[in-house]
Amino acid sequence: MSVPVLTEAGALLARYDVLISDVWGVVHDGVWALQPACDALTRFREAGGAVVLLSNAPGPSQQVAGVLDKKRVPRQAWDRLVTSGDVTKALIAGSHHHKVFHIGWHDDRSIFEGADIVLVGEEEADLVVATELNDYRTETPEQYRPQLARFAARGVPFICGNPDLVVHVGEDLLPCAGALAAIYEELGGQVAWAGKPHRPAYDLALEAARAARGGRTVDPAKVLVIGDAVRTDLAGARMMGFDSLFIAGGIHREETMSGGVVNPAGLAKVLAGLPIQPKAAMGALG
Repeated sequence: MSVPVLTEAGALLARYDVLISDVWGVVHDGVWALQPACDALTRFREAGGAVVLLSNAPGPSQQVAGVLDKKRVPRQAWDRLVTSGDVTKALIAGSHHHKVFHIGWHDDRSIFEGADIVLVGEEEADLVVATELNDYRTETPEQYRPQLARFAARGVPFICGNPDLVVHVGEDLLPCAGALAAIYEELGGQVAWAGKPHRPAYDLALEAARAARGGRTVDPAKVLVIGDAVRTDLAGARMMGFDSLFIAGGIHREETMSGGVVNPAGLAKVLAGLPIQPKAAMGALG
């Protein structure tokens, strides 16, 4: 049976108590807020629902909240925000490693604040933390392969602070830290994934949802995951036993959209083989 394509999400959203929504590609496009999506989330909250934004952004949630403000994502559209940066901080704390080699932007180093670590060079490191490529606009993941091979040969564990492989920034499709982690696993290295679709991220999201609901229990059958990535959002929903809404106009838009509307054949191809299909699809949340 084909996945229904919606033009308006209100009736579907009303069946749930909690929305766990992706951010990049759903709530904003990497440049500005997607206003219809923000309006839909705001209406859901006004009707008594709770919205948790779950992002694979590598910064801690307080930093990413400031970024959302700058992109004009209204605070009334969400209750709580959980990021890969939050998960990364927890993984670092539990790793018992202290000499860290960081791959990523300097601004991402806020995840190390308060941690019992020191940033060191390649030869001294006993842990690698990758939040992004150092410059994802000019570099490719393959350029890192020789360095990653040296770390893997030494058995250095690797924390991936953003499991996404790529992300849209406006019209550009740019690589993320997940592409580095995929190479590291290919080389035989050990990777801890700090974000979707892995359980630690969803455990934090459920904790945030309970807090947003005043401590009330969250029924998994009343949780809807909204996302644009089959590999992360839909896989995470399936792993947790949550329903999902697929946003076709995000990361898969070259395959699923034609002339600004969902192409049913392209959509079916992208979703083919999934053991559990999303409840519905939309070009964009609204």
